[in-house]
Amino acid sequence: MDGILVINKEKGCTSRDVVNKVSKTLKTKKVGHIGTLDPIATGVLVLCIGKALKVVELLMDHDKEYIAKFKLGIDTDTLDITGKVLNTCDKKVTKKEILDALNKFQGLIKQEVPKYSAIKVNGKKLYEYARNNIEVKLPIKEVNIYKLELLNYNEEKKEVTIFCKVSKGTYIRSLIRDIGKNLGTYATMTELERTKLGIYDIKNSYTLFDIEKGNYKLLDIKDIYPENKKIIINDEILLKKIKNGMVLDKFYDGKNKMILDKNKNLIAIYTECSDKNKVKPWKMFVN
Repeated sequence: MDGILVINKEKGCTSRDVVNKVSKTLKTKKVGHIGTLDPIATGVLVLCIGKALKVVELLMDHDKEYIAKFKLGIDTDTLDITGKVLNTCDKKVTKKEILDALNKFQGLIKQEVPKYSAIKVNGKKLYEYARNNIEVKLPIKEVNIYKLELLNYNEEKKEVTIFCKVSKGTYIRSLIRDIGKNLGTYATMTELERTKLGIYDIKNSYTLFDIEKGNYKLLDIKDIYPENKKIIINDEILLKKIKNGMVLDKFYDGKNKMILDKNKNLIAIYTECSDKNKVKPWKMFVN
């Protein structure tokens, strides 16, 4: 059982809970997830199963899309509505002010990582420091906000809904906090749905109930690469060398390629050596 499974995670469970349940249902321990979703979040959680675990790091780099809801005038320790309220503010904000603020946060920005996150500082996860009330300097990361769009604003309830397309490593909770600061108030995330991770869309996802009932389809590992980054090898001698993981004279254009046999079975991913005229195996998929 090798492939990629797109789960529509429900609210209230952790990403690890999803992995454990799928692992139990499919009767395999070879299950891992890409891009953690907090318990409050729902939507696309991509699972790699069997040999697909070898491509986890490739999928980690993919962009993500979200629909996020937040409430103005509230500040919590977790930056979402599940946390302890620290501050409140009654300032009124107009729709135009929100639109102007969203424009300011598009492009490359720096954001402070939430203290309730799994990022490690000095070997410990930040949430471990937070739970023990230990102050620690929070890392600053540069991320890319490709698109921010206002979907709805209920001025009376101070509730905002936005669409976000962002680079890997972006914390939507932190983005919302910073938007609030820019507006001269506070902002706390109330809902978050990931609608897309790379090529994997919520429209083609499955619930845990679907998995339990056998109503799902594993996606092919080969689909993570576009056709122009794949090469079919018909030469049996060359194919044997590839299966043996040999360093070879470069036999293709570009930095790396997904290698398939004549039956389009996935054999390996090869990449350039420091000597650009040589290539070596990066990931092997043959037994």
